[in-house]
Amino acid sequence: MALVAVGPTKAPEWLRDAVRAGGCDVVDYAKADGLVWGDPRGADAFGALIREHPHFSWVQLPFAGIENFVPHLDDRRVWTSGKGVYAEPVAELCMAFLLGGMRHVIGYSRVNEWTVDHGRYLLGGNIVIVGGGGIATSLVRMLQGFNTNITVVRRNETAFAGVQRVVTQSQLHDVLPSADAVVLACALTSETMGLIGSRELDMMKHDAWLVNVGRGKLVVTDDLVAALREKRIGGATLDVTDPEPLPKEHPLWSLDNCLITPHIGNTRAMAVPLLSERVTTNCRLFTAGEPLVGVVDVALGY
Repeated sequence: MALVAVGPTKAPEWLRDAVRAGGCDVVDYAKADGLVWGDPRGADAFGALIREHPHFSWVQLPFAGIENFVPHLDDRRVWTSGKGVYAEPVAELCMAFLLGGMRHVIGYSRVNEWTVDHGRYLLGGNIVIVGGGGIATSLVRMLQGFNTNITVVRRNETAFAGVQRVVTQSQLHDVLPSADAVVLACALTSETMGLIGSRELDMMKHDAWLVNVGRGKLVVTDDLVAALREKRIGGATLDVTDPEPLPKEHPLWSLDNCLITPHIGNTRAMAVPLLSERVTTNCRLFTAGEPLVGVVDVALGY
């Protein structure tokens, strides 16, 4: 039976229950073979813990996006994250964003009188998805009934089931002009930070929608504010922002072609059973000495 610690000390009890359900004993840091870390924003405390206890052979991180933890990654142990865990609820939110934006539901919700008709079909639309992970996989499946033409932008041109085209990030500018909607569902790395700025926004159609469920820093916020104010794109739906949380006085809140949700692609109610299942699964695999799920590529940082 493997010995696993759960951190930080204030981590919720359901994480410890998930470890036990996977057949592992929950022990103190000094005795543990592995570590399950439950605080996605506690990277500094995590780093201090790893330095103090360098003996962990496996570390489980809570989110799919682990950019805060990248400085602490090393090649001496196996790292796993929440990649793929939250794909289904986040993809579902993408669908709500796409329909709400393109069918002008968001616009109608901002008025208090009968107006002229607006909006257009998601049906048959050209959708560009930046990112080739679990969210993209789930979203592509959900879009199949809408007869959309889907382009996936990823690190390599490896085939992607259900899409019409796969291109690399270097070809992003080639596919932006024809997109009816651009969905950002990729990891935040040095290569993707500021991926969408004024140049990219100017390439998009005047009625195209930008959907960001990845990380706020994928988009240059000031450039997005300008594009939305000047109606250079149709609008934006953002579950993540830069900065985050977005201050009450930020101009994005006042724009009628922008909808912001408070990083609820997966709510706590959704996350607890999903992450519990991942932790339990990996604890069972760790005990059995088998390959773990959601392994982080240390070189890539996700």
